Amino acid sequence: MDRVRDWPEAAQNELVSVVNQIESELRSDEYVATSEELRIIDGAMASIDAGEVATDQEVAAAFAKFRAG
Repeated sequence: MDRVRDWPEAAQNELVSVVNQIESELRSDEYVATSEELRIIDGAMASIDAGEVATDQEVAAAFAKFRAG
């Protein structure tokens, strides 16, 4: 844990986010999304509202890619 002090700030922030999520899961608390996660969700919802959705073929290709890995 002492080495974390030498990490770049962005990496330290990511570690804090992961630790908070683990802590929340261990306490069985309700998950609260970070502001970054909420921003990503809002962007995805705006894309959907604009009609920007994946085709059935694109979805199938994505699932095939992740199943192969």
